Amino acid sequence: MTARDLLTSPAVCVHPESPIAQAARAMAREHLKRLPVVDAESVLVGIVSRSDLLKVHLRSDEELADQVRFELLAVLHPQQASDVDVRAEEGRITLTGTVAEPGMLPMLEQLVRAVPGVVDVEVRPATKV
Repeated sequence: MTARDLLTSPAVCVHPESPIAQAARAMAREHLKRLPVVDAESVLVGIVSRSDLLKVHLRSDEELADQVRFELLAVLHPQQASDVDVRAEEGRITLTGTVAEPGMLPMLEQLVRAVPGVVDVEVRPATKV
């Protein structure tokens, strides 16, 4: 028996610029524990493993809260972002404080949910009048 007898063909691969979620979906769909990463010329540049994907999500609560604050600064004015308190506990994010526009609440929740490692989000800001 040779490696050719065991290989998956065509090879399931991702590119270095591929989103992590794409790699995870490919691994789950194909029941893979490892996924080759290839460049534009299909040259192997690395391997992504299941444990690599998990590490992204196993961040400390402090790291998660810092990342959420950073993401909020990208969409809110600095003063608005400082009016929102970010708390993290076991991957669950709670936002409290005030926002100028209540219509922004669903967008903020969606933004926070997209941060790798966030398990759940609760948005509880009061609306400024």
